[in-house]
Amino acid sequence: MSRQASADKPAKQLLHLVIGGELTDLSGTEFKDLDKVEMVGVYPNYGTAYVAWKAKAQQTVDNAHMRYFIVHLHRLLDPDHPAANKD
Repeated sequence: MSRQASADKPAKQLLHLVIGGELTDLSGTEFKDLDKVEMVGVYPNYGTAYVAWKAKAQQTVDNAHMRYFIVHLHRLLDPDHPAANKD
């Protein structure tokens, strides 16, 4: 079954979180200061999370240590669901 919304049924909500901050090392994912990690938002699907991620990443392009990530919350909340590993 497609994740596209049909006329009768909306697409399944697959939550994604966008977060970011300054990293201690460019080769890792450890944040320099957890108090300064930015919670950009929670989004109902990967597409909208990607748009938010890209906008934030472009705003900080001059700081090489600044990174934003998309966290697939739906995979953590419902790891046994068939859609959990599709995106």
